[in-house]
Amino acid sequence: MHIDILTLFPEMFHGVMESSILNKAVEKQQFSYQLVDFRHYSTHKHKKVDDYPYGGGAGMVLTPQPIFDAVEAVQKEKASRPRVILMCPQGEPYTQKKAEELAEEDHLIFICGHYEGYDERIREQLVTDEISIGDYVLTGGELGAMVVIDSVVRLLPEVLGNEDSAQQDSFSTGLLEHPHYTRPSDFRGFEVPDVLLSGNHANIEAWRRKESLKRTLNRRPDLLKSAELNDVDKEILHELTKEAEEK
Repeated sequence: MHIDILTLFPEMFHGVMESSILNKAVEKQQFSYQLVDFRHYSTHKHKKVDDYPYGGGAGMVLTPQPIFDAVEAVQKEKASRPRVILMCPQGEPYTQKKAEELAEEDHLIFICGHYEGYDERIREQLVTDEISIGDYVLTGGELGAMVVIDSVVRLLPEVLGNEDSAQQDSFSTGLLEHPHYTRPSDFRGFEVPDVLLSGNHANIEAWRRKESLKRTLNRRPDLLKSAELNDVDKEILHELTKEAEEK
């Protein structure tokens, strides 16, 4: 996968892209990226990339020319048809399912805006996806793009080392993930559940599934509406609900 990031503040990405899992993935050539300051593509004599909105109003609006030219330039470099992602509070709410979808692509382009908004022609003519990471507004799209990029890259083959890690994440299964424990088995009198020390893998998996269902029921019951549940899961949920009502 190759990722182009169109931004007015490329320096914001250095700490994220040059650290931890993302940096290791780049070093192992599991993905590549390019930071593109689209101000360099402005044909304005002062390299302006924004202007006042037609009709009046507060704030400045990003003009189409620099962004159109920047997107077209990086497309020519790769000779591909990339997904062009606009980071925008009006976009679709970001989910793990969307991350898994984007992880199947070979080329992604992220457009990180600033100021009041984008000229609508950018949205209408260039963009394939509009993504919001939450119902709030940031000063720009850079932080949102970092979140999306991290969540996508970690799904690429061999990036995490153990492919089961991503498959068992919260939301990947439709449920929240079960609790985890590690050494010591007794810490200040707080003990690890016996089943995890038993060595019985079938019992361990059954415990994890029940705990996953329990955690989802307690914290995010809305997820259960779309989760794939078998008869055993439904029976467990019925018992958990009954227990909660009796308390």
